[in-house]
Amino acid sequence: MDVFLSWLFSSEEQELYILDCMAYFMYFMAALTFVSLLFQNVPYGRYASSKYGFPVNVKFAWFIQELPSLLLPLCLVFWTSSSKTSLLPNQLLIAMFLCHYVQRTLIYPFLIRGGKATPFASFALAFAFCIYNGYMQVRYLSHYAEYPADWVTHPRFITGSALWLIGWLMNIHSDHILRNLRKPGETGYKIPRGGMFEFVSGANFLGEITEWTGFALAGHSAHSAAFSVFTTVVLANRAVAHHKWYLAKFEDYPKSRKALIPFVF
Repeated sequence: MDVFLSWLFSSEEQELYILDCMAYFMYFMAALTFVSLLFQNVPYGRYASSKYGFPVNVKFAWFIQELPSLLLPLCLVFWTSSSKTSLLPNQLLIAMFLCHYVQRTLIYPFLIRGGKATPFASFALAFAFCIYNGYMQVRYLSHYAEYPADWVTHPRFITGSALWLIGWLMNIHSDHILRNLRKPGETGYKIPRGGMFEFVSGANFLGEITEWTGFALAGHSAHSAAFSVFTTVVLANRAVAHHKWYLAKFEDYPKSRKALIPFVF
């Protein structure tokens, strides 16, 4: 893979420059996405529409679209001259990223019960994003990111790592609650209850936003922060849309429950 990267980039300085540009472009895309989501919801799940392409089986879509965020980082770590992977801060940050995508790629899709097919356009965009972000995050961490020797004991890293873990566990637990809302043979939607769903409609989204906010705090780079910002834009919109949908559909929906931030919003 080193041969391929050396063909793409004339020097390490050029590759680092491209990685930085990718991060700044992701900020730009987050802004554009924020504006576009004022007018429509991300078209998958309950908001899927045939105008965004033919339907793709939901389990297949989740597995394939997330796969680049697992395979590409593994290739970058094991099949390139990854000069920073011997350093503990870099190892831990790469492990956080991979831990999420091992679960998202190899476990989550195969636990889905039912679920609406994903429009091809949404599937293709998610696949492209995972290639883009998987390369940007792990190439930077494995080859370029430099941290002080005591970074793992720095309050920023400790706080970020704790947030990442809390968010990861919240996300997994919330997905478990959603999967088990319906008993075998039941159809239709139900009100989620338990865990953080007692406080917000988008508990699973809050978990993932918390997770990547912690990752950005611990990673302390434009690359990790750009990913966190983009994720927050997309998932915050989805949490608000879900909240409005629940309120319209269920007369007995808890009035004290917020969309995304407990007791606030």
